[in-house]
Amino acid sequence: MKKFKEKWEIQQNWQLIFPFFGLIGLIYSGYKIANAFLAEYHIILEVLATIIISYLLLKLTLFLFKKLEKKWILDYKWEMIRVFIVFAVTGSSSMLVGRPIIKLLGITKENLNPVLYWILFIIIGLIFYQILLVTFGWLFGQFKFFWEFEKKMLRRLGLRRFID
Repeated sequence: MKKFKEKWEIQQNWQLIFPFFGLIGLIYSGYKIANAFLAEYHIILEVLATIIISYLLLKLTLFLFKKLEKKWILDYKWEMIRVFIVFAVTGSSSMLVGRPIIKLLGITKENLNPVLYWILFIIIGLIFYQILLVTFGWLFGQFKFFWEFEKKMLRRLGLRRFID
């Protein structure tokens, strides 16, 4: 445990909650992927696939950490886990919020061309993503990081006038 804390620059035990939830999220993602493909097969095969997929997701995540560690300016390595959790929660939440909004507007796949429906769904999801990203960043104690990230994203989308 001491090596783990040193590697992730964890000074206090409460900071261990982020690697714990990150690992739980990886295992859950591995399970959902395995379940999507192997739900009708034997449970042992599904569990084995969950373990393999979770391991591969962990390797991918650690690879991304190494690449982004130099690019993202954070005080400690464990904060990268917190940032990844914020991105995951925000992505899921923006779609969960966007779905009822699009229904409230009366837009369905049945009354609109499916291509146009998905374009509108993605646009509405992106609008809420921007708002939720800063909100969840604030809730997870990373407001400064996500506010700078948001300003950079808006500049790239050509919306500089909204932030300057």
